[in-house]
Amino acid sequence: MRPKPKRVQTKKILETLERMYPEAKCELHFRTPFELLIATILSAQCTDKRVNEVTARLFAKYNTPEDFLPLTEEQLQEEIRGLGLYKNKSRNILATCRILYEKYDGKVPKDRKALEALPGVGRKTANVVLSNAFGVPALAVDTHVQRVSNRLALADSENPLETERQLMRKIPRSQWSKAHHWLIWHGRRICVARKPRCLDCDLLPYCWYGRSRHPKERRKSGESGDVHSRSKDRP
Repeated sequence: MRPKPKRVQTKKILETLERMYPEAKCELHFRTPFELLIATILSAQCTDKRVNEVTARLFAKYNTPEDFLPLTEEQLQEEIRGLGLYKNKSRNILATCRILYEKYDGKVPKDRKALEALPGVGRKTANVVLSNAFGVPALAVDTHVQRVSNRLALADSENPLETERQLMRKIPRSQWSKAHHWLIWHGRRICVARKPRCLDCDLLPYCWYGRSRHPKERRKSGESGDVHSRSKDRP
C-alpha cells in the first residue's frame, strides 16, 4: 500500500517539480481554443509530437468549425490518417464542429458540462481546454499524471477520476494547472512507464516507489527534506 505523504512532504514534492520544470506547459501546438480542442481530441492514444505534425498541416487548411463542415468523414480521415483511431476521431470532430457552429456561434464553450457534451470530449479533454485555453484551474489526468501521482503517493487509485479528486484535495487550487504540466513533463522525461530514471530524479527522497526500487538510496537528505540536484541529463 502506498504511504500517505504528510502535507509538508506534498509541498516539497510540488516545490521540487516546479524547480525541475519551470517552463512546463501544454506541448500541443494551438493558437485558439478551437485548435486546442481539436488537437486534444486527436491526442487520444497518440503522442503530442505526432499530433503536432498532423495539425500543422490540418490547421493550415481548416481552423474554425465552419471550415470543417464541408468535409466528409472520408476526407477528414485522409487528413488525420496517421493518427490512431482516426475514423472515430473524424466522426467526432465533424459532429463537434456542427454543434459548435449551430449552437455556440462557432465558439468553444467555457462551461465544463457543455464541453463534455461534445462528441469525443471527455473529462480529461474538457480539463485540458478549460485550463490551457481559458485559464480555469483544472487537473487533467492522463496516463502520465496517473502514473506519476500514484508513484509519488499523491494519489492512491487506478481510476483517473478518483485520482483527480485526490489530487484536487492535496494540491492548492492555484497550482492545479501548473501541477498538471509538472506531472506530465516528469512522466515523459524521468518517471517513464518502463525503466524510470529514479537515480537521476530529484524527487527520489520523497518517492515511495523509487525508494522501494533503490533502498540503498535512503539518504539523510530524504529524511530532512533537503533535496540536492541529482539530474544529469534532463532535457
